[in-house]
Amino acid sequence: MVNEINQTQVMVFVLSGLTDEERLIPFLFLIFLLAYILSVIGNAGMILIVEKTAKLQTPMYFFLSYLSLVDLFYSTIITPRMLSDLISLRRVISFNGCAIQFFFFAALAGTEIFILSNMSYDRYVAICHPLHYTSIMTKRKCFCLVLLAFFIGFLQSSLQTNCVFRLQFCQSNLIDHFYCDVLPLFKLSCSDTKYCALVTMYSVGVCTIASLIPILISYM
Repeated sequence: MVNEINQTQVMVFVLSGLTDEERLIPFLFLIFLLAYILSVIGNAGMILIVEKTAKLQTPMYFFLSYLSLVDLFYSTIITPRMLSDLISLRRVISFNGCAIQFFFFAALAGTEIFILSNMSYDRYVAICHPLHYTSIMTKRKCFCLVLLAFFIGFLQSSLQTNCVFRLQFCQSNLIDHFYCDVLPLFKLSCSDTKYCALVTMYSVGVCTIASLIPILISYM
């Protein structure tokens, strides 16, 4: 049942989940559990292999290991909760829990695309400036590029999260999704969402363009 709350800020949200069809629940649970296990094994394995193999101590694999780390956390933010909700009769998440989930989801998504940009820059230097590759792509520079990716990712997520969760949610508390995402939250808000929609649009747009341009330039 959807809770209707008058003139009171919603303290918990109810997630609609993936499906209400009980026949599909065991199948979906096994599929997503298997996918998550493979993701954890694959990403953790990649990090371990890069860390333990001397021949892989290069900028390309350095970035790849951080990409695997981000993917590992990225899937962990959503999937375990989703699996729990699939077999749970009460798909409830607290207001703060929803904010935390949204924050890390948006932060890691932003970080991932900038790490991909770093990898494209690394390949550009390796192919176009092979003689100066080791002097350009130093360990310090690679580490700074990764830090920059995390900084931008978490900065844009902070802007979005601060804006979205300052809205008033005083009506329905049913999120029509299986995790806390921006558009379903906008639909629930009883505040004016135009400003937050602009913040979200510009944050996502700027990050997408800023990460896409280095990739396109490197390929051209």
